Amino acid sequence: MLKRTHVRFGIVSMLFIMTALNYADRATIAIAGPAMAKNLGLGPTTMGYIFSAFGWTYVIGQLPGGWLLDRFGARKVYGRASLIRAAFTSLQGLVVYLGASAAVAVLFILRMMVGLAEAPAFPGNSRIVAAWFPTAERGTASAIFNSAQYFATVLFAPLMGWITYSFGWQYVFWVMGVLGFLSVVLWWKVVYGPAEHPRINAAELEYIKEGGALVDAGSNRAPGTQSVQWRQVKQLLGSRMLIGVYLGQYCLNAVTYFFLTWFPAYLVQARGMSILKAGFVASAPAVCGFAGGILGGMASDYLLRKGCSLTLSRKAPIVAGMLMSTVMIACNYVNVEALVVAIMALSFFGKGFGALGWAVVSDTSPKEMLGFAGGMFNFIGSISAVTTPIAIGYIVQRTGSFHNALVFVAANALGTVLSYLLIVGEIKRVELKPCS
Repeated sequence: MLKRTHVRFGIVSMLFIMTALNYADRATIAIAGPAMAKNLGLGPTTMGYIFSAFGWTYVIGQLPGGWLLDRFGARKVYGRASLIRAAFTSLQGLVVYLGASAAVAVLFILRMMVGLAEAPAFPGNSRIVAAWFPTAERGTASAIFNSAQYFATVLFAPLMGWITYSFGWQYVFWVMGVLGFLSVVLWWKVVYGPAEHPRINAAELEYIKEGGALVDAGSNRAPGTQSVQWRQVKQLLGSRMLIGVYLGQYCLNAVTYFFLTWFPAYLVQARGMSILKAGFVASAPAVCGFAGGILGGMASDYLLRKGCSLTLSRKAPIVAGMLMSTVMIACNYVNVEALVVAIMALSFFGKGFGALGWAVVSDTSPKEMLGFAGGMFNFIGSISAVTTPIAIGYIVQRTGSFHNALVFVAANALGTVLSYLLIVGEIKRVELKPCS
């Protein structure tokens, strides 16, 4: 009997690397932000809008990005988008040579371009996982690439904090740009669809196909996905289950974007840490988020293998994790620095444990429109990338503290719980009716 290869693990490792760099590029502004704000004389509201700039085009680009993935394949679209992302990340460092007003305008535009370039990334991840992994391994695979957001903070927050402290905030963008260019070279060497990969053997291909992997979705152009019809979109939006999943992701992402944008500023402004220390301290909760992300996916797949329904297997970690994430409110009542970090670490662990939305998308999206359905999920969920930084900026500006900001973020975590318990219902793949 032919021993099957394990090429799919190399594929998900590549998704992990690319996702980590995606999130590192999003977080550059958070680490460089305090020094940049001081250098350019920017207030909390202005910084809130700059933090949100990424989100505007990231949201707008989701549906076109999903369509491009369905039309041309994930390998091609993802790779070229990553190249563009690296270029615009590098250009952000050049605003140091501009005056304050011009720097704000140019930086806002460049952040928008980074957001647009990153738009196909997560729908592409979901599409590739659906193509390469059987259902019983999909929760873990999705958790692996999703947990890269925490690993990005663990690895890059201290690095970017040190770069900012030692050389200046502009060097953060230049270093991350170079790493982005190198990752694209690796992407073209590693990633292919299952039927096209030069190193996969027939045993592994048959194993993933029998387990429920949608192997045709990994092709450069999957048959039957060349166009998306409005009737199909109406069916997608008519699914109560999917609407609940989308709303849950919107609320979950409010927690994500607090940690990605305002958390280092919280440590500097509310807790009196230096930029260098904040960069290192921010990595501690991220370690816990990374562990939570991996364990949440493993727990979900374990429940599935033990005979639990797909609904229970996905919902249980999501609900438990997001309830755990609400403990961040306790930071409003303690002053001991180590205890604040511990509470935030527990909150981040819970957020990671409950971040199974992309596994649910792989389980539920119609086979005919995996990329578009993933884009719709990320479109609605990523509106938080716009609203959360701005809302927190206004809260901090008007109240002079982060107390109500933490309440706002925790309330969103609770919103994810309520969405999955009250709206989602049974988790199953949506079957589209034929369009006449």
